[in-house]
Order: sequence, then structure tokens, then C-alpha cells
Amino acid sequence: MPMADKYRPSNIDDVVGQSHIIGENKIINKLINSGSYPNMIFFGPPGVGKTTVAEILAKESKKKFYKINATNSNTQDIKHIIDDIGKIDSGGGILLYIDEIQSFNKKQQQSILEFIEVGDITLIASTTENPYHYIYKAILSRSVIFEFKPITPQDIYNRLKKIVMMYNELNFSTVIVDDKVLLHLSNLCGGDMRNAINILEISILNSSINSDGELIVDEQSIKEIGLATNYDFDRDGDMHYDLLSAFQKSIRGSDPDASVYYLARLLKGGDLQSVCRRLLIIASEDIGLAYPNAISIVKSCVDSALQVGMPEARIILSQAVLLLSTLPKSNSSYIAISSAFEEVEKSGSLPIPNNLKDAHYSSASKLGRGTEYMYPHNYVNNYVEQNYLPSELRRTKFYTPQNNKFEKNIQQHIENLKNFSKSKDDDKKK
Repeated sequence: MPMADKYRPSNIDDVVGQSHIIGENKIINKLINSGSYPNMIFFGPPGVGKTTVAEILAKESKKKFYKINATNSNTQDIKHIIDDIGKIDSGGGILLYIDEIQSFNKKQQQSILEFIEVGDITLIASTTENPYHYIYKAILSRSVIFEFKPITPQDIYNRLKKIVMMYNELNFSTVIVDDKVLLHLSNLCGGDMRNAINILEISILNSSINSDGELIVDEQSIKEIGLATNYDFDRDGDMHYDLLSAFQKSIRGSDPDASVYYLARLLKGGDLQSVCRRLLIIASEDIGLAYPNAISIVKSCVDSALQVGMPEARIILSQAVLLLSTLPKSNSSYIAISSAFEEVEKSGSLPIPNNLKDAHYSSASKLGRGTEYMYPHNYVNNYVEQNYLPSELRRTKFYTPQNNKFEKNIQQHIENLKNFSKSKDDDKKK
């Protein structure tokens, strides 16, 4: 039996991590003490205790327990379980644990819906994917969702230390593992307890034997295995979009250290294209008119990065990221176009003023097209006051300059133009 299964916790007190839901006066412990379970969905990365907690809950319940994995099960397997409803050995009800439930299609998920509605089956399902994207909404609405988080290196270290003690108690051979090695393993596994135990097991198999017959697991034992750090990155999953979100928000928040950190994580996952696309968006959405040249510089960096490829592209993109994260910020361009889109959605196709309509054809003047248009370049400062928006939106403002050096100059320029035009009109009236 693999060590990860052999030393799987059998009671809730031995489960490490998930302190937000497990522990004294926490929700999972309260459910166990009450003996009454709602339908539950556990979601989170692999190796963080979802299956372990489900099996502990099943052991503590008085229900008949079934466990299936959606990756290799089908509707017929569910039907066999449904057929047991009401039989003598399942008189206390059925607790069904479905691992990787996201692998079931909508029809397969629907097949248990009516039975969890009436309470014949209590469902515990686990998934590594966001349940709001992959699980049938009717099941979601009838379930309590618990998020399981990566286990901290300290918690993993504590559990590995205990497993080594249990191993030595149960086996004729004695394993000696230095604390530094356990700490290294704890950081190597990316918050995945199962992965950490698997690495420990391989390290024991690869250990050396000293003169006393003890198995020595040292740094050399691990180096010889040639393991890489477990890196959680799924280009089509939540982690990918969470990283991109953290990346943009760190740049927007003017934190160069966090910005370049998330850049490194995205590039480590091999996602050069998404980084380049997001940088181009950030240059206009978050910096915009506070530093209009940002888009040109970023475009040059992006083009260069795509041309040279990794690993050198990381240097070029680091330049772009550090520039954007340390520049003054303005989202006035984003706000202006968003407001304009909202207005178009609300008011539809309002009539364009006649003075702005195309007049480059014969007889246009007969239709009043362009007859009252005033050519700004014929006026002082290349500006003349006239109406450009549809009459229904005449006083609507979509763009508001923000508080940065460049846009302050823009605002001052616009005010100067309008003030000069107004003074000329006043002079005419006099």
C-alpha cells in the first residue's frame, strides 16, 4: 500500500491544514458532532485533504457509504447505488462520495438530483475545478460548498515528521530524516500533502544505509531523484485566470515586486501569449493618458519578447512590467468608453446632428447635410464651439480628466480653448 494511503488520517484531529473549516468549533467538526450532514461539495487543488475528510465524515455517519470516481464511473454505477435505497443494510440512508464530479456530464449529475432532494442520498462531491463552472446548478443550490486550500509548508512538515515516527514504529528498519530535508520536501510539493508523502516514500527507497543498518534520507537522496518543484498551473483553469488577475491588479496597485513575481509565475507556466496580451491592455486601461507613451513602449517590448522567445523574453517583459507598475495611473480611457457603451445600449441609435453628416455628394445640401458645419481649422486655436453629440446627449460627459500631470494639461488646454472662444463671442455681442 502506498504511504499516502497507509498513513491517511483516520480521524479529523489528524488532518493538517484547512484551519478555516477544521478544528475546534469549526464547521466540519460541528457536523461530525451533530451527526447530521448537508449535501456538500469540496473543491480545491489535489492532495489537500478532500477525500480524507469525506471518508472521515462517512466513517462517523450511520449511513451506508459508497465511493465512486467520476473519471471511471458511469450512470449504471449510480443506478446500482440508487437500487440500494430503502434496503435493510441502508436503512439509515446512503452517503455517496463522488470524487472528481466535474467529469460527470449534466445528465449523469441530474440522475442523483431527485434522490438528494428528498434525502435518500446525502452527497459529498469533490472537484479540483471551480464548482460554479462545472457542476449542475440545481445540485449547487442544494449543497454547501467548502473550499480546500493548499497546505502550508509548516503543516506539511509537521505531518511528514509524524509519518516518519509512525513508519519507524511499524517497520523493522529505522529511517533517519534530517529536519532540513523534511523542510525541503515541504516546500517542494506545492501545498500537496499526497505529493509530499510520495516524495518521502521515494526518498526512503533511494536512501543509503549506515553502519547501524539505519536508512538515511539526506539532501543527496533527494537530489538523485531529480524532482522538480510541484508547480500548480492550468492554462484553462481557475489558477490561470487568478494569476492573470493578480498580475494586473498588482501593476494597477503600483507594486513592482508583486507585479514581477506574478510575471515570473505566468512565464514559469509557459504562458507568454497571455502575458503579452494583458500588458497591452494594462497600458491603456490602467495607465492610459497618465503616460500616453506607455502603449508604444509596451508594444515594442511585446513584439521583441515574441520575436526572441523564452528564456530571454522574460527580461524584456520584466522591463515592461516594472515600467507599468511604477508609472502614474489613470483609467479615464476605460471609464469613458464604458460610459459611452452604456449610453449606446440605453439610448440606441440617436440621430447624428445634420452638421456632422457626410456632405461629399451632390445635392447633400438639399437634405441639410453639413450646411452648418464649422471647420475648426478656420478658427483661432483650431477651435470653434459647436454641437457634436446628438441633441439628446448635448450636455453628457463621458471623459473626465484625472489627477495626473498629463491630464491636468489636457484639462487646462480644453478650458483655455473654451474660455477664449467664449470671450470672442462676448466681444461680438458687445
